[in-house]
Amino acid sequence: MLVLNNARVVLPDREIDRGSVVIEDGWIASVSEAPGVEGLDLSGLVLLPGFIDVHIHGAVGIDVMDATAEQLSEISEYLASQGVTGWVPTFVPAADENYASAVEAISKVVRGARVLGVHYEGPFVNTLQCGALHAEYFKTYSGPEDLDFLITTENAVRMITLAPEIEGGVELVHELKRRGWVISIGHTRAELKVLDDACDAGACHMTHFMNAMAPLHHRTPGPIAWGLLRDDVTFDLIADGIHLDPFTLRLLMKIKGERRISLISDAIAAAGKGDGDYNIWGETITVKDGRTSNAAGSIAGSVITMLDAVRMMRSLDVSNVDVAAIAAANPAKLLGLDNVCGSIEIGKRADLVALDDAGNVKLTLIGGDVAFRA
Repeated sequence: MLVLNNARVVLPDREIDRGSVVIEDGWIASVSEAPGVEGLDLSGLVLLPGFIDVHIHGAVGIDVMDATAEQLSEISEYLASQGVTGWVPTFVPAADENYASAVEAISKVVRGARVLGVHYEGPFVNTLQCGALHAEYFKTYSGPEDLDFLITTENAVRMITLAPEIEGGVELVHELKRRGWVISIGHTRAELKVLDDACDAGACHMTHFMNAMAPLHHRTPGPIAWGLLRDDVTFDLIADGIHLDPFTLRLLMKIKGERRISLISDAIAAAGKGDGDYNIWGETITVKDGRTSNAAGSIAGSVITMLDAVRMMRSLDVSNVDVAAIAAANPAKLLGLDNVCGSIEIGKRADLVALDDAGNVKLTLIGGDVAFRA
């Protein structure tokens, strides 16, 4: 048994000052509003559910498409030091054989933040909104045989970002939904009718909202207006102050609300390494003052972690309760894991992070075990 005492415990609907959390066999056994028996003193810290990153390509110089299991474990350990307790390695469009080797390595990760599955960003996306993705690997859909390359880890999350306006796009959504995939709309210029049809078929989430999609226009509303208006649509966003201005972040929180937004990092291998030039995805990606760019001048992912995104949102006066929602509870719900993790509640897995007032990670627990301690 492990007892955490005297932290400001962030529950789904409120904070408890100087609360107590009891962990037994890796699960939360009780939460109370007074210190419990002798345990770990977390005075002065905020205790949040561990962050869940559903869209991340790499970190600490390692790309998930090229990594060994040991290298992926290095990423996982780094992420745990940043308060991340679960992550979904994210693939960019590539040759089919690259996916198989990447999935094999992912299935062998045993240390650090928990690998929850795989996320394919593409290849069924719009060439006019390719961003930093390599369009030569993009695909269209004509039938189930076109999905043979989609290799996944067993008994784990399967997520994909696609553009429903590609040839066969809505039929693709139907087939993926039938197979149990989490489907997100991104890299898209889809019109409203196509978006409605895709959502009816099972694609009601949107990837890095406002980025790599047709811009909002008052006469051609497109995916941004659609995503903002529909209450049954959720989206994730990159809160680095570069992909979206902080004012825009505040606007999205006000319009969409804390229950329909998830934070992601969209981090590339350069995350955690600082400014410089990096060979990623077969090209040179430059990082300067925290902004990534490829040879074409396009933003090529981010170099933040979920911790950086959380700090950004807290700096915009987003409450700890709402931060817990957008960094943990909502990603867990998107992945279908909200019965297991994503919030501090009795019966949930003890995936937790303790932050000081400056937003530094002091303790990360994964399944009740210490994964990082400052």
